[in-house]
Amino acid sequence: MIGMFHQDRWSNGGGHGIGVVHLDQVKGWQQTTLGSDMCDTPATSPLHIYQRSSDPWVSFSKDGDIAYASALSFNNTNNFNAVVAGSSTDGGANWTMTAIPGSVFTQTNQSTDKNATTADPIHNTWAYTVWDTLLGPTDQPDDNPHAQAYTGPAYFSKTTDGGQTWGQAKIIINTANRQQTIGNIIVVDPTNGDLYDFTDLIVSPNTPFQGTRSNAQLAFVKSTDGGSTWTQPQIIAPFNSLGVRDPNTGELLRVGDGLEEVAIGGDGKLYVVWESSTRYQKQLKQSRGAWDDEILLTTSSNGGTTWSGPTVVRHLDSGLPTYTPTVAVNGTRVAITYYDNRFLQPGQTDVLPTDYWASISTDGGPWVEQRITAKSFDQRSAPVARGFFLGDYEGLQPSGSGFEAMFVKTNCDEPYTGTFCGDANYTGRVPQTLNTNPTDVFVATLA
Repeated sequence: MIGMFHQDRWSNGGGHGIGVVHLDQVKGWQQTTLGSDMCDTPATSPLHIYQRSSDPWVSFSKDGDIAYASALSFNNTNNFNAVVAGSSTDGGANWTMTAIPGSVFTQTNQSTDKNATTADPIHNTWAYTVWDTLLGPTDQPDDNPHAQAYTGPAYFSKTTDGGQTWGQAKIIINTANRQQTIGNIIVVDPTNGDLYDFTDLIVSPNTPFQGTRSNAQLAFVKSTDGGSTWTQPQIIAPFNSLGVRDPNTGELLRVGDGLEEVAIGGDGKLYVVWESSTRYQKQLKQSRGAWDDEILLTTSSNGGTTWSGPTVVRHLDSGLPTYTPTVAVNGTRVAITYYDNRFLQPGQTDVLPTDYWASISTDGGPWVEQRITAKSFDQRSAPVARGFFLGDYEGLQPSGSGFEAMFVKTNCDEPYTGTFCGDANYTGRVPQTLNTNPTDVFVATLA
């Protein structure tokens, strides 16, 4: 088992490196790094030019002998950036990483984002990486991405030699002016090898500068020939995501709004989840009391030709926020994890009680919820990166007859009096605070 995370997150993007934890059957959990920037590569490495890393992703080959991974490597000073990918053959202890050809950029108007890597369930030495590249009209950072001319197509690369080399990046979803993709994720049908790339497709009318929200659509493209050719995008449903604010203070939380999560069963059935709002409106000037308050699921049993629902997996009667879902399939069981703020009390402004939950359905039956966090934790004690930040997505995988969840929470548990409660400390903060370890990564076994 392997998990990855930002190490020493910066408030304006990325971390000092990508931390890796891998489960050794004798020694237990061990920690290392991915080797994707100057913090954890030798000076002779081509990746040593990059200052930061972000968006780690990991996926095992069919036989479990190869772990594939990818991340974003970039500079804060000049925006040199690339998608790096590679593999480990010793359970995650050591990694060989390289920049994907065609993903390496040296100008501010070319910026990669939100990569994902998926191992092929049929061919052990095959894997796929997808991402978006935002292309602006100039090399001036203030011009992008709020310019009236930009685009963000989805890119694809494939390895057939166990991650040692990766194919030239190619566009699989082309986008027009002021349109883009984000959150691309590939899944592979284990019955026939078909590829599906799911994305948030932002299309016309996309006019936030005129006071309306972007037209964000859950969409996918499909390849039946190993990624050589792809269909045109097919729209499944609108995202209708607002993000989340603290209901009592109006302060922003950074969550997984506008990012779908995807799984595929052994029978080829597709599952897609995302967060949405029952109070969604297109105009931007909404009340701070509107946020994402439900988890939606849609499925397809015929290769994406038709889709169910969407159906509501979780919505609190109180209407309080529910967000950042993840989905996994294990035989006839489907699990969906998510955060919510159901224990927040009216007028409670010093802390934001937050919990992590799972809902599991067996044989298509009702969703049965279980609490993962033993106690509520204070999300206001998290670092701030465009909002109190736990992560854009979390981890969930089948394990045995159940599931293994990996997630982030703060180290300030109820009754919120510990050393790591309160404003997160950061370099240069005045005055400094005692909260020098605001968040950690946790695992939980779901029966």
